[in-house]
Amino acid sequence: MAATPATEIRNYTMNFGPQHPAAHGVLRLVLELDGEVIQKADPHIGLLHRATEKLAESKPFNQSIGYMDRLDYVSMMCNEHAYVLAIERLLGIEPPERAQYIRVMFDEITRILNHLMFLGSHALDIGAMTVFLLCFKQREELMDVYEAVSGTRMHATYYRPGGVYRDLPESMPKYQASRWRSARDAARLNEARQGTMLDYLQAFTAAFPAAVDDFEVLLTDNRIWKQRTVNIGVVSPERAMQLGFSGPMLRGSGIAWDLRKKQPYEVYDRMDFDVPVGVNGDCYDRYLVRVAEMRQANRIIRQCVDWLRANPGPTMIDDRKVRPPRREKMKEDMEALIHHFKFFTEGFEVPEGDTYAAVEAPKGEFGIYLVSDGANKPYRLKCRPPGFVHLAALEEMVRGHMIADVVAVIGTQDIVFGEIDR
Repeated sequence: MAATPATEIRNYTMNFGPQHPAAHGVLRLVLELDGEVIQKADPHIGLLHRATEKLAESKPFNQSIGYMDRLDYVSMMCNEHAYVLAIERLLGIEPPERAQYIRVMFDEITRILNHLMFLGSHALDIGAMTVFLLCFKQREELMDVYEAVSGTRMHATYYRPGGVYRDLPESMPKYQASRWRSARDAARLNEARQGTMLDYLQAFTAAFPAAVDDFEVLLTDNRIWKQRTVNIGVVSPERAMQLGFSGPMLRGSGIAWDLRKKQPYEVYDRMDFDVPVGVNGDCYDRYLVRVAEMRQANRIIRQCVDWLRANPGPTMIDDRKVRPPRREKMKEDMEALIHHFKFFTEGFEVPEGDTYAAVEAPKGEFGIYLVSDGANKPYRLKCRPPGFVHLAALEEMVRGHMIADVVAVIGTQDIVFGEIDR
């Protein structure tokens, strides 16, 4: 009797993304599957590469601040912060105290913006629609603060070497009655906008904890949410450190590492806040850490608002080499006009040397390595994005899980491809 030929069993290969809505932009994952179980996941990156680091070498220092906003385009001002800190260290200058408080306040506003985007998109990927809508409602209120202070809702270019672009405005933009909004609705929406920006933020910080409670009511003890996130993408504390994790990805595994506490910059050493940590290192713990971080960021914003109310002062260093002349002076004085033109076209020379400046961005440690050869442009700029490191661990986190769990793991990593592809 002839022997029956052995059946050949082959793994199935499929593409996940880049068109998939849960791929968060431009991630192409090549998955190798045994049935529906992931055996291998190969991330293909570079689809959003814009040569940011190389472009910065051909532009004066002060013209690249806007590029930083476009790296992690959900944590705009935190990216600017690292770049501006690096320039200030090479110049040997320190911004005024009021500017430092404003920077810390906007870093924490940015943290809340980032975590609201994380929570809304992560929940939507897994199948919870309502949370997405509630998160974006809160996000709109903070986006108005970005717009009021810089003129734009996302890419602010608000931080400058030596301080910030301008002081906080005395009024908030108001809704107008229109064909789509009655005068009564506009008046209701404008109730919190009658005072200064600090009044508006104080009202926001008072109301925000209740909004976070609403998110938690919908998700934290939700049976389906826990089934989709508990024991998914588990990373041990030791492995998290070996992989170079930072931010909520590291703290979710139980390691209390936060640059705002361990290597304080600006005025974080004067702030009273806690560093939330997880226990199990799974998607559920990372979700809890980020929700707790929103509450802590809210505390920090409140402390900054109280200090800024009581302490008026300059928001830019009084060094004409690194700050442009005031617009009123520029309109009257020819010398000031020439100075303004030269400042924005040629920038300023930064002393020779190199430095690394890191901030605790919402996703983890965002660092800028800056090398200057004494010219008005960087000799070399290198970004250290947290998402790039986290994406490298994706295969390890999804191996042995189902296809549906890939979506949960991509969501928990909170990756944005602007900073990964650069």
